[in-house]
Formats: sequence, structure tokens, C-alpha cells
Amino acid sequence: MTALAPSPTLSETTRTTPGAGWLLRLHRPALYLWIGAVAVLAVVLLWLGGPLTDSAATAWREYDKSCDTGGSCRYDQDSIVRYKDVYAYTTAALTALPFVVAAWAGAALFGRELEHGTAQLAWTQNLSPTRWLTTKLIVPAVLVTAGTGLLVALHRVMWTAGDGRIDTADAWYANLTLHANGPTTVAFALTGLAGGALAGVLLRRTLPALTLALACVAALRFLADQLMPHLWPAVTQVTSLADGYRGSGLNVDSGLVTATGAHIADPGCGSTIVAGCKTVYADLDATGFYTTYHPESHYWPLQLTTTALVLAVAAALAVTAFVLLKRSTAAPARVRTEAAA
Repeated sequence: MTALAPSPTLSETTRTTPGAGWLLRLHRPALYLWIGAVAVLAVVLLWLGGPLTDSAATAWREYDKSCDTGGSCRYDQDSIVRYKDVYAYTTAALTALPFVVAAWAGAALFGRELEHGTAQLAWTQNLSPTRWLTTKLIVPAVLVTAGTGLLVALHRVMWTAGDGRIDTADAWYANLTLHANGPTTVAFALTGLAGGALAGVLLRRTLPALTLALACVAALRFLADQLMPHLWPAVTQVTSLADGYRGSGLNVDSGLVTATGAHIADPGCGSTIVAGCKTVYADLDATGFYTTYHPESHYWPLQLTTTALVLAVAAALAVTAFVLLKRSTAAPARVRTEAAA
């Protein structure tokens, strides 16, 4: 295996190409790893959405035909298990990408260079701090958006191929699938990049910057999950006590409806088929159940509103990084100017 050529020294690269070329050469191993990871995941997703989905769907048809009718229950169980396993691994890998981007941005892209003085050396030549940070954000942002966007598109194609054909396939509102199928994953990855920039500029140490960048993505992911159901008007369906709950989708709220139309908490008794539940509901003056949820038709409104919110946070993190960098470099520059005078 041929060894990689050593990266040009900082002085050489900043004198010649203080832009995208300099950044790509300086972080060449990370670029190769990113391209390789995207390529591998893309191939696996294509395999999953094609042959694996077809074989699993065939196995489910065999199961429904023989087992449900009291037959000998002969079907290809291995195909079903294989599809489920590969789906789980690829979806988890796509979910982890924003955290990988955050860790790399906080540790290698910003924290390490500021800790070791590489960035400060570049600023003494023909690369200003603002241009340094701009280049380090724009070039990776393009690569992260392109790679993550491609994988999200392939994941959605793969999921659509199995929707309605594979009985154990994840519903559209399952948490990991919900984000892996849409642009929120791309927005989380860009937040990881911006969070890494802010963490590096703020802390100027590798491991603390890595930790803070990961915490930014984790916190934003948690908040996005909590806010997403409330970013678009939901649908409320009311059913009788005998029918129980109805409505399938991203759940927002559920409970009992009283005779006055008020919504109250469900004591968890069940439908009126369960012995004693009629008395429980009579004491509560309950007349039915309500379910507030988002049907599948709300998928894109939910995705787009959440993506816009996450991108706004990413932009705020990036702007804060620029402000902090400008403040931290302005004072030393002023001191040097006064000393020279």
C-alpha cells in the first residue's frame, strides 16, 4: 500500500494557496476518510434498497401465505433478519455522522490548530483570522452537505422501497428513521461543524473543544425532538370509549375527553371491554378518547420547519465563533501595532 505524501508545510501552503486547496491538503487524511465512509454507506444503502428489500419482501409474502393460513410456515427467515440488521446498522451510522463531524471539527479542524499555534502562524503571513475561519467553515460545509445529503436521499429511497412490503419495517415516525430520511440530518451535521468552530475558538484546546462540540449536537438533537411535534399544527381524532385510541403517526398528546369537551389525563384503564373501566370512566365523566398526532402527510412540513430552526442555530454558532475570534485577535494586533510605532 502506497504511503500518503506528507502535507506541505504551513508556510508553503499559506504563501501559495491560502484557500480551499490549502485546507484540503492540510486535512487530506480526513478528506479521504470522509469520501470513503460516504462511498461505503452509499453502496450499502443501494444494496439494502434493492436486493435485500426484494428478498425480505418475498419472505414476508411467503410467511403471510403459509403461516397465516395454517400452512407449514415455510419462509426465508434469514432474509428478513438480514434486512432488519443492515437497516439498523446503516440508519445508526447515518445518525452518528453529525457527531463524527462535530468531533472532527472541534478536535482537529479548530481546537488542535489553535492549541498548537498552527492557526496563529498562518495569521502572521497572508491569511487573516477571518479568512482562516471562513475557509475552514465553507469548504467542509460543502463537503459535509454533499456527502450527508446524498446518504439521506439514498436512505429515503431505500426506506420507500420497503414501505408497505416489509411488515417489520420502521414507521416513518420512528425517531432514527424520521431524521435519517430527511434534511434534519444534514442540518445536524452542519451544526456539528459550526459547534466545533465555536468550541475551538472559545476553548483553544483539542479535547475540551471536541467535548463541547459533541454536547452542542446532542443538546440540539434532543431539543429538536422535543420541539418538532409542536412546529406544525397537529390533527386531533376523538373516538368512543369502546373503540379506544385511533390515529397513527407522530404522537403529540392523548387522553380522555369529558362530557364538557375537556381533555384530561388517561388513568390507563383501557377500553370499556376491560372489566371495571366503565366505572372508572363514569367517575371521571369521560365520554371518549382523543389522540393528537401528525399523519404522514405532515412529514415534509415537520422536516422543513425543524431543518430551518436547526440551521438558524448553526448560523448563530458560526457568527458567535467569528465574533469571539475577532475579539481575541484584535487586542494582540493592537499591541503589536503600538509596539511597532
